[in-house]
Amino acid sequence: MRAFASCVLTTVGIGLMVATRCAPGLAVEPRPVTAAGKPITLMLGGTFCEFYPKELTEALMKVKGVKGVDLKSLKGHALVEHDGSVKPEGLVAAVKGVKGTKMGLEWFCTAEPMS
Repeated sequence: MRAFASCVLTTVGIGLMVATRCAPGLAVEPRPVTAAGKPITLMLGGTFCEFYPKELTEALMKVKGVKGVDLKSLKGHALVEHDGSVKPEGLVAAVKGVKGTKMGLEWFCTAEPMS
């Protein structure tokens, strides 16, 4: 939180600040600080997918508009930061492309958008 004019701004999510505790009579409309969209959360699955975070991150970062991927904050999930132009379907398709064979075993990843 930080003070601004006669209000306190609180960060809500990535890049979104909301005015709270304003002085009486002062109306401040919430507005984004950046053009970033709300992070998209994907529930991850597949066979041995958890052993390939580098490949998963690289695939998601190749999607146009993706700004960052967090695989550590929520086990079994990917939190994807983006510029607002990314659709969950594109991220799911990117994750489904993450697959391979190692030591004779096939591995693959799946994803489902969380609401």
